[in-house]
Amino acid sequence: MAAGGCEEDKKDAGGEVVAVPSGREVRALDVITNARGTEGAAARFRFVVPGLKSGDDWVDDMQALCDGYAVPRTEGMVPAPQQIIISLSASPVPFGEAAPDVVQLFESYSFKDGSCIWEVF
Repeated sequence: MAAGGCEEDKKDAGGEVVAVPSGREVRALDVITNARGTEGAAARFRFVVPGLKSGDDWVDDMQALCDGYAVPRTEGMVPAPQQIIISLSASPVPFGEAAPDVVQLFESYSFKDGSCIWEVF
């Protein structure tokens, strides 16, 4: 596959509950690696948060999801992602489909030395 492209892949993350610093309920939805990001190869880690509301502060939780959940799972991805995108959704939404009635939050990260670095998305 061409450099900067992404291996076509959509992995079901099993709906497992993922611990975050706030203690809120966060469930893994899936991982999307076949959609190119702004920096080339990207890995999108999507989560469902029942009751998600716009305006809630998720900065620390999203950082923890990137560092503790996403980064370890990027090992061995081909091509290696240059960008990790963490998304939270009040309910499952098919990737790429608009759902104006569902609250969704997105953050983009580059990563270096095993840590995610927040980037303006």
